[in-house]
Amino acid sequence: MTNSPELSSPLKLYKRLMAYVWPYKWVFLASVLGMAVVSATEGGFAWIMKPLIDGGFVKNDANSIRYVPILIVGIFIARGLFGFLANFATNWVGRNVIFQIRSQMFARLVNLPSRFFDAHSSGILISKLIYDVEQVMNAATKAFTSMVKDSLSLTFLFSWMLYLNWRLTILFLLLAPVIAVSVRIISMRFRKTSRLIQQSMGEITHVVQEAIEGQRVVKIFCAQEAETRAFNQVNARNLKQAMKKAAAAAINVPVIELLAAVGVAVAIYFAMQQSSAGRLTAGEFTSYITAMALMMPAIKRLSMVNEVIQTGLSAAQSVFGLIDETPEADLGTQEIKRASGKIEYRQVSFRYPVSNGPILDSVSFRIEPGETLALVGASGSGKTTAANLLPRFYAADAGEILLDGVNINSLRLNNLRSHIALVSQETVLFDDSIRNNIAYGMEGPIDDARIQEAARGAHVLDFAQQQPQGLDTMVGERGVRLSGGQRQRIAIARALYKNAPILILDEATSALDTESERVVQEAMRALMRNRTTLVIAHRLSTIENANRIVVLAQGKVVETGTHAELLAHNGQYARLYRLQFSDSAA
Repeated sequence: MTNSPELSSPLKLYKRLMAYVWPYKWVFLASVLGMAVVSATEGGFAWIMKPLIDGGFVKNDANSIRYVPILIVGIFIARGLFGFLANFATNWVGRNVIFQIRSQMFARLVNLPSRFFDAHSSGILISKLIYDVEQVMNAATKAFTSMVKDSLSLTFLFSWMLYLNWRLTILFLLLAPVIAVSVRIISMRFRKTSRLIQQSMGEITHVVQEAIEGQRVVKIFCAQEAETRAFNQVNARNLKQAMKKAAAAAINVPVIELLAAVGVAVAIYFAMQQSSAGRLTAGEFTSYITAMALMMPAIKRLSMVNEVIQTGLSAAQSVFGLIDETPEADLGTQEIKRASGKIEYRQVSFRYPVSNGPILDSVSFRIEPGETLALVGASGSGKTTAANLLPRFYAADAGEILLDGVNINSLRLNNLRSHIALVSQETVLFDDSIRNNIAYGMEGPIDDARIQEAARGAHVLDFAQQQPQGLDTMVGERGVRLSGGQRQRIAIARALYKNAPILILDEATSALDTESERVVQEAMRALMRNRTTLVIAHRLSTIENANRIVVLAQGKVVETGTHAELLAHNGQYARLYRLQFSDSAA
């Protein structure tokens, strides 16, 4: 994950965070205005104590306190109205900030290269979108609200105390450097534990997601205890870090309160001496003590807000790290209106960052428009990798791939992929209707006639018409309400609806039973008609009619020819075919 120097600076992080608030500056200023009025009322409440005590209780002058009850009611009416304005405006800004950040995160997520997803678990990425962003909002709004409101309260109260008795107030201020040092030490602790808590939340999400998605495997292998142990381990790490943070938070408030209490005690001691000497009236003394008492909750809240800020900054580092990830490289400038489907691999080589050697090593082959070429080989020979390079899920390390004579790196990504349809072994369906899954990704209104045609060609209507809602039947998460063959037929219908001139079939029938495979094969023949097709084959019997078969071994092309030619050659393909045929017979 990106971790630039900018992301390690708390000040730069907070400035970047506040940049999201700027578009809503007028609403934000309204909230600040509301906070300022609420804070001013606290100073006003301390001020009103002076005439109330001196005029009403010492001098017994009813005229001097005639308007005090009205003023007190007015103060609390103002606090209620402007407090509502401040809270609502702040939350409105905060939720809009979260909306913007989440939108940016998701937009970046779907545009990241495949290599990124190979290196990061989906659970941790989901945790960033859900958990980390909420912590960012707390830092951007709730913490800021507390800082502004309580800082203004302290300013008004401190100014009034300074006006009443500047000597006592300066004495109270001598403890400020000690408080600042304490806050800094605890801040560092907060930020470290917050970062570790975020990591552990990602681990928890990851373990839970795997257990839910693989719940049938967990049950059949009686692995409930193993999964529970794995969850308890990551949960315990989260608990450990949460308790470290709780300990820092628990000690933070008492330390700050103790230091403030010492200052208050010293100020009261000297105030009582001045009152005894007649240099401080009873009203001034009460007003001064009231101001000091009102300062204590504000100081406490400010000491607690540090935890929220440090947690939010740690989360912001995680969030902006994702936003700053480099998206898929798209340096192409050319476009093809509709490809004829001529594909050529020229000396293509590729390796994954963690692999010991090349996955593909100088691979070359050609597919003419409308032809079917099958890639065959043992597991790990590079078949799927070769197919993944065509839509540029990965970029080749060496060599070039041409589409209609144009290097695919010269084409815009969306343009290149618009000419390609993919049906893979692992069918991905979305929790939506059959109709919307078939039309997935296509712009504009759904063409119902084309949907019907695609569904008929892929034999989707065979089972969809048996449902009360027909094509509007919901498939469930990842198509859980359908059989494997039904899901595969919807994937084929999706490719038919897209009507792309190039088709990639990645072991599309290897996980199906014989009856389902027969129906799916029939649908695939309709799909392959008049299309350039690249087939990754597991069952060799399914590619006997391919125009050409390329046999890969350890990332290299070892044989090329038709099914009959390769059997006659009696090489690697013939050996694989005999092996598979004998397994089937057995």
